[in-house]
Amino acid sequence: MIKAELIDKIASGAKLSKADAGKALDTTLNSIKVALKKGQKVTIVGFGTFSIIKRKGRKGRNPRTGEVITIRAAKVPKFKAGKALKEAMK
Repeated sequence: MIKAELIDKIASGAKLSKADAGKALDTTLNSIKVALKKGQKVTIVGFGTFSIIKRKGRKGRNPRTGEVITIRAAKVPKFKAGKALKEAMK
């Protein structure tokens, strides 16, 4: 499913216009990004939890040349599915 299809589903399910559904989705996603950027967890009960983890720096290889390179430490987003979402997949 792509974003446009998700907006269609939101619009029909909530009886909103596609423009309003798009704004609602964009606002939701932006709110999650802002919270993660501040280092906060975002928990949606029944769906899952978004968080940020710190990945340590490490050595890697350039696949083209085989040269050893240093991969910098980074903060990366993580998602852990909630119980209800896991159960829905069975």
